Amino acid sequence: MIVRPPRKEDDQQIYEVSRLAFGGSREPAPGELWSDQQGWHGLVAELDGRVAGTLKVRDYRQYFGGVAVPMGGVANVAVLPAARGHGVANALIDAILPEMRDRGQCVSALYPSVPPLYRGRGWEQTGNYERVTLRPEYFTMLPRPSQRLPMRRATDDDLPALHDCYRRFARTVDGMLDRATDAFRPEKVLDLDIVDVVPGRDGTVLGFLTGERPDGDQLIVHDLVAADRETVLSLFANLARWAGIITDISLRIDDPAWWQLIAPQPVLHDVRNHPWMLRVVDLPAAVGARGWPVATHLADTAVDIEVADEHAPWQSGSHRLVVEGGKVRCEPGGGGNGTGTVRLHARALGPWFAGSADTAMLRRTGLLEGDPTAARVLDVLTGAPRLPRMADSF
Repeated sequence: MIVRPPRKEDDQQIYEVSRLAFGGSREPAPGELWSDQQGWHGLVAELDGRVAGTLKVRDYRQYFGGVAVPMGGVANVAVLPAARGHGVANALIDAILPEMRDRGQCVSALYPSVPPLYRGRGWEQTGNYERVTLRPEYFTMLPRPSQRLPMRRATDDDLPALHDCYRRFARTVDGMLDRATDAFRPEKVLDLDIVDVVPGRDGTVLGFLTGERPDGDQLIVHDLVAADRETVLSLFANLARWAGIITDISLRIDDPAWWQLIAPQPVLHDVRNHPWMLRVVDLPAAVGARGWPVATHLADTAVDIEVADEHAPWQSGSHRLVVEGGKVRCEPGGGGNGTGTVRLHARALGPWFAGSADTAMLRRTGLLEGDPTAARVLDVLTGAPRLPRMADSF
């Protein structure tokens, strides 16, 4: 088996491997071939002179603690049916980990089709991508905004302000992408059926709603972003006006504020979730890149940790997590006897870093051992447990 970077002449074989794994038309759509896309790197596995496996990493940045952290979004992990069971996917993952580290992608997220494969290489379930289906009549039960805010279809001129509106919101929800790397094409949002903005002063955008109106009786809402209560009530009132026209609104749950505190939740409702997994690729770099808002309120302290990570040996071993002067850093060493005060399995690093699991949860699953008092400092730093969210699938 040869694991190597893809070449342009591999395009058709790569597409066929992906199509057999995930489905799709026999002929690629325009822009669907790997060499036509930007903002990614990847690897292929070659067997007997042809592509037998693929793995792509998208260049993203993901918010944690209000700061966008460089993240490698693993996608298109596919293996030809005849080559499965021979370690092709593992070989690709093992080869991409040091490449992500060298590229500065200190964390990595993915949407797993085979969770055991990724758990075996240090990823762990961390956050949610959720949708709920509601009838438009539910939105008529909400309070009306105090004034009807103007709303209009977005244009090219609105794209910078629309993106600024999104990022002001996204940095407050751990797990969201900043949508500012080459992997994104901001202008593509204008291809959607609905891109309604609530304009503010001086060219700003207070909120926006994007969605699609496919055949049938459903409206599919992608982003519903608002700066304040009046704006979200105006956007919800817009959804209420679909009553009598459609039967269902599929709403992506991006913002926990409007979903938990404003949205008209019926007593019984179903939420569909596509969970995603996170891995820390370079612990010192990840700690240095993340925001730690609570650190400014903590006295100076340090926790010695021992990381067990056979697939990322550069971060395996002893570290010291230092809180000093309102900042947090990860230093080599710590634990005078080389064992550390708190021992973390590689799979524990992602949920800890994102704050999706506290150390008591990690301890119960066998992913953490050591001094409970020292471990509690790790919880305080991340505010765990809390639910990270992502509004982009890949």
